[in-house]
Amino acid sequence: MNNVFIVTPSYLIKKKRDFTGGIKQLTRLGFNVINQEFPESLPSPQEKADQIHGAFADPAVDIILALRGGYSAMKSLPYLDFDLFKKHPKIIAGFSDLSALLNPIFERTGLVTLHAPMVINLGTPTAFTLKSLMNAVNGYPEKNLFKGVRCKVYNPGAATGVLKGGNLITLTALIDTDWEIDTTGSILFLEDVDEELHEVDRFLTQWILTRRFKEIKALILGDFRGISSQKIYDILTSQMDVNFPVVHCPYIGHVQNKITLPIGAEVELNTDSKQLVIRKMSFPGGSR
Repeated sequence: MNNVFIVTPSYLIKKKRDFTGGIKQLTRLGFNVINQEFPESLPSPQEKADQIHGAFADPAVDIILALRGGYSAMKSLPYLDFDLFKKHPKIIAGFSDLSALLNPIFERTGLVTLHAPMVINLGTPTAFTLKSLMNAVNGYPEKNLFKGVRCKVYNPGAATGVLKGGNLITLTALIDTDWEIDTTGSILFLEDVDEELHEVDRFLTQWILTRRFKEIKALILGDFRGISSQKIYDILTSQMDVNFPVVHCPYIGHVQNKITLPIGAEVELNTDSKQLVIRKMSFPGGSR
């Protein structure tokens, strides 16, 4: 598994050196990047879907990697052929705005997707980020996703569920659409970047008012850049009874040290051991 195809479901990379830096790092990791041309024009929603379809259908492609996040991946949702994805299972990876694709692809196909660094993030990655990424693409031989990671416990407990989540503002925009996350039975993780506290409060309040936290098994708060996890937790406890485990993990989100997470894997969160362990996962290439 070493052939990577780059897709452009969100924004473009402005500086070519950020693109070439990511390509060089992928090459150093042993990947063969099939399409190395610097994208200079943003595809339409239909063209974005067509690009993803072509990558899934191409037998030479092993991993589909997003160029970067930003905004507009959700616009391609009505054009996606989920049956095609089922017939040609591949790994698709990204995060942030890509949350709008990663979760619906899993829910409609059963394929585990990777909440992972993208081309724009790979120009100057940390050793931790690369180790976690390679653990993921190799099928997660290390099952404890929190290994070597500090985390803070806000509400103790243990729970098993399906790992889902991603960027808060992106996933909030999908509420009451055909592509919103089904949070029932999930270990849910949320992160965001450069939002004001009152904006995050508004988004979380929408989740609370629409009862999206009611049936989750546990909640993992990632990084909210500039907003402490305590303030995020206070938003929840001021409006609802938190009767599930809650932890803060600063290695999830728009951060240098980044865990690559398998959306769709069955995981167990244990706050005593501070571990998040994969229990079952259906991955392209076989179950692990």
